[in-house]
Amino acid sequence: MRRYLLGALLFAAPAQAQDLSFSPVHTEACLQEAVGRGERLDCIGASANQCMQDTAGGETTVGMGGCLDRERDFWDGRLNAAYQQLLSQQRSDPAMLDALRGMQRAWISYRDARCDYEYVQWGGGTGGGPAILACLMQATAEQVFVLEQNIR
Repeated sequence: MRRYLLGALLFAAPAQAQDLSFSPVHTEACLQEAVGRGERLDCIGASANQCMQDTAGGETTVGMGGCLDRERDFWDGRLNAAYQQLLSQQRSDPAMLDALRGMQRAWISYRDARCDYEYVQWGGGTGGGPAILACLMQATAEQVFVLEQNIR
């Protein structure tokens, strides 16, 4: 996975340098209006899709990669915040802490395998970069929902 991820992130690097029109407001607005898990899942990618529409060259594989990576980063920030909050609230229960850490480690392995599989389906083609970034974005957002539902 690390080989593919490194390639995808290097692939997105030129898009990072261009003027991407990314803002998480589309995803955040969607989440505020969403009712239930299904509608929340539908919000994943809203800001990346808007970025692709609003950015000159956003429809290219480089533009797509940049926009997808920006939204992946948005979800990664939420994931880290939720994980830290759960660690804090479960500090007094060693069994819960161990279970949370084990679950997160297992999820990372699953995410990597899932996105490796997504990447290799492109057979080394240029679509592999955006495909792995879309997968990482999707998987990370899904894990955010799992963690956030357990925050008290």
